[in-house]
Amino acid sequence: MKRAQAVVLERFGEPLELREFDVPAAPAGGMVVACRHGGVCGTDLHLKAGHLPIPTPLVLGHEGLGTVVELGPGTPGRDATGAELAVGDTVMWASSIACGTCVPCRLHREPTLCENRRTYGVNRALADGSPLAGAWAEAIVLHEGATVVRLDEGIDPIAAMSFACAGPTVVHALYERRPVRVGEVVVVQGSGPVGLAAAALAQLAGAAKVIVVGGPRGRLDLAAKAGIGDVHIDITGPGGTDAALDRVREETGGHGADLVIECAGVPVAVAQGLTLARRGGAYLIIGQYTDAGDTLLNPHQIVHRQLDVIGSWAFTGAHLTEYVKLLPALSARFDLASLVTSYPLADHEAALRSVADGTTLKAVLSS
Repeated sequence: MKRAQAVVLERFGEPLELREFDVPAAPAGGMVVACRHGGVCGTDLHLKAGHLPIPTPLVLGHEGLGTVVELGPGTPGRDATGAELAVGDTVMWASSIACGTCVPCRLHREPTLCENRRTYGVNRALADGSPLAGAWAEAIVLHEGATVVRLDEGIDPIAAMSFACAGPTVVHALYERRPVRVGEVVVVQGSGPVGLAAAALAQLAGAAKVIVVGGPRGRLDLAAKAGIGDVHIDITGPGGTDAALDRVREETGGHGADLVIECAGVPVAVAQGLTLARRGGAYLIIGQYTDAGDTLLNPHQIVHRQLDVIGSWAFTGAHLTEYVKLLPALSARFDLASLVTSYPLADHEAALRSVADGTTLKAVLSS
């Protein structure tokens, strides 16, 4: 593999460009991977618009799956789980590499909060080493320290891509911030990939009932058909927001949910979600990854309900590893592949539009 096409963000707010680059030799401790699929995440829309301070130009794509083409000198022949790893294997990789030396990494044991994270498809500019540092490309160069996990042969790559970023994000939230307990009633706000990943993992964890509240209706119908969630409530429906929230409360027996998980990314959802938890319950906020602005909320709802309000930020390589280990169970129970729409690399603008207008639940660029 000598040359590879890649989708480049040259300037904020302008159309992306498809460019071609030389494929370098695999770096020491790293590898070259032929990208088969690069997921389109809502964060990518924010990156293109300039909502986050990132260097440009750069190749986008922070979630991907591909085939190992070359292992660099000194690269271990094993993946993050200790399984043998060789050229030709199908792998996924964590988007970020934590520095290990900043205060959050070194003292607080919080690598997700690393102050110097290097993230593929987000803050690795073309001039910063190999330009092939994003998954929206025919090849990506992974450096020493990247977490790489081999997929079992029986796993459908498209199914794996359904929650490529959302899955590890929710694994972090539910494993380490606030777990789902057996028999709990769980409300999930949001019916995008993060919301559906939260609902699916809550079901796997033994929740008695999972209520997904989101929209538009098409996304909820797709989730129901895939087996994700027990109850699906359209907050964008003709009855309006208040009617939808009243229905959520009815589905919890009028007491509220044991755990409410915010995955909507809309600030007003936070004030709404506080009213959906039972007294003594918990509110887990995952969706506010980018700063979408302030919102009004009533702090009495937190005190009166005696809520645990918990935030969860991003994920590490360990969480990606757990997601890949869960793929057999997830794939056996849910029709993950039905959530994904694949686009050729050259149709990147169409893929972005479909994510922006909600017509596609999970868009993936395939090469």
